[in-house]
Amino acid sequence: MDQKKETLNLFLELQTLEERGVGIWMEGCISSPQDVAKSIAVNEDSIYMRDYIFDKGVLQEIHFDKVTDM
Repeated sequence: MDQKKETLNLFLELQTLEERGVGIWMEGCISSPQDVAKSIAVNEDSIYMRDYIFDKGVLQEIHFDKVTDM
């Protein structure tokens, strides 16, 4: 899949989650679907780990953190 399509897919996924009330975080700061997708696209050599935060079985937040130890 090309980079533009991957970025668009990530943006649409996160936008849907945000519309459902899920908080989007990147590197410890509240963020937007557009900012996360753009940051990941620009830093394509970096790896970001997703961390899903649930409360009573309901997704509350998704965190993106850069993986530095490999």
